[in-house]
Amino acid sequence: TLTIHQVLTLTPGPEALISPINMTDLIFTERELVQSLKEYIQAQESKLETVKNWANKLDVLTRTSTSDPEGFLAHPVNAYKLVKRLNTEWSELESLVLHDPSDGFISNISMHRQYFPDAEDEMGAAKALMRLQDTYHLDSESFSKGKLPGVRYNAFLTVDDCFDMGKTAYNENDYYHSVLWMQQALRQMDAGEESKTSKAEVLDYLSYSVYRMGDLPRAIELTRRLLSIDPSHQRAGGNLRYFEQLLSKELREKGHDEQEPADEKPIQLGTYERPKDYLPEREIYESLCRGEGVKMTSRRLSRLFCRYQDGNRNPRLLLKPMKEEDEWDNPHIVRYLEVLSDEEIEKIKELAKPRLARATVRDPKTGVLITAHYRVSKSAWLEAEEDPVIARVNQRIEDVTALSVDTAELLQVANYGVGGQYEPHYDFSRKDEPEAFKSLGTGNRVATYLNYMSDVEAGGATVFPDFGAAIKPRKGTAVFWYNLFRSGEGDYRTRHAACPVLVGSKWVSNKWFHERGQEFRRPCGLTEVD
Repeated sequence: TLTIHQVLTLTPGPEALISPINMTDLIFTERELVQSLKEYIQAQESKLETVKNWANKLDVLTRTSTSDPEGFLAHPVNAYKLVKRLNTEWSELESLVLHDPSDGFISNISMHRQYFPDAEDEMGAAKALMRLQDTYHLDSESFSKGKLPGVRYNAFLTVDDCFDMGKTAYNENDYYHSVLWMQQALRQMDAGEESKTSKAEVLDYLSYSVYRMGDLPRAIELTRRLLSIDPSHQRAGGNLRYFEQLLSKELREKGHDEQEPADEKPIQLGTYERPKDYLPEREIYESLCRGEGVKMTSRRLSRLFCRYQDGNRNPRLLLKPMKEEDEWDNPHIVRYLEVLSDEEIEKIKELAKPRLARATVRDPKTGVLITAHYRVSKSAWLEAEEDPVIARVNQRIEDVTALSVDTAELLQVANYGVGGQYEPHYDFSRKDEPEAFKSLGTGNRVATYLNYMSDVEAGGATVFPDFGAAIKPRKGTAVFWYNLFRSGEGDYRTRHAACPVLVGSKWVSNKWFHERGQEFRRPCGLTEVD
């Protein structure tokens, strides 16, 4: 049985997020509710069986009594039992019928309801599917039929599920995704799948969304189909006249006499162009997440090596140096192998789980931590004093990087569930963001150390759009790079992103080093980009 503290509160934000930890708790919550529901059904069935037996017994008795009432009542026992039944037993039956065995179930579900996902969480989950759809070029049918790489369990979306996805997009004025999901709902309906949603409802949303995507011929065709199903649909009638007027106007302006027939090909991914958004490198970022456009040439590969790293002859690494691999040559990115044991990973996760909250970013203007739609994960901060494992991990990070952790930020543990991501960003503050780390008093973020604490079945890579690198998570390893040149200038090439997790759960822990305290460990250079 779940206790209250086991179900973590869902953190509101620009986009609702339920981490895998919360999702796991919700699975057990739902299991408990199913068991409670089965107990309620069993109690109802038992109650109904008792009432049926009583009715059958009295049916036989009343057939006899009504056939010869005087003769029946001539027997004193029958007379006594009739009085007793009407005075006592019918009252007991009344109490049984009035007793509601649902009280236990209602009480149980009421106790857990405060921890249920809300409408914002559902919208966030729908947006996560759409984000995966865009990033990994997956059509709606792939999701509907569960055709995803690395999955162990089948999962399907019904017509009603697809309709709700499309409606979520529609309500956000996202007609691109509304078209994709309404079309999938229609496709499954046409294939004979039953649903609560009517075909007229789907066509209503789909036809208008197609119109908003600029496809008037198809919008007219879909609206006509809607009217053939529901001729009295007032909005559809008005829309059809409006669409036809617009198309006639367009044809006149182009000098065409006749309307071109609507495209007979079904709507699918690629039929319409996805609208541009705020992220200039969106296409590059997403292609790298798919493993496309990685600029790892044979020449570059020949410059990458592996070695044993002793941290400038650090005593703790002399007998057992760290295994180090080059991931990229310029800027130099390295991966350390076997930096965390399974036991250490589990301890870090155990410490972080109770405090996981919506991950934040620093507002570049104020330096205050805020939530942002472009970072979808949950995180917690751990201090060295909390557990010997955290102190040991911090020491190991200092040893292998030869940088001081005294002025570094606390170890940040982050958990990315399905659809979890962090869009392209810089770890360091730019010149137009003087307040970003001012409150810390330790200067800018000079370097990033990133522990991978899980393997990810699909997605979740760390990508660098500027130079075309993609680094896949490998449990127990860590990657490290410098964000600043020795001159203190920011290395803008290090703009990077955490790709959406397609299948699985991604755990990482970050350590950001700051400039103060590194003066003699990484001395300044003489040139601007040294």
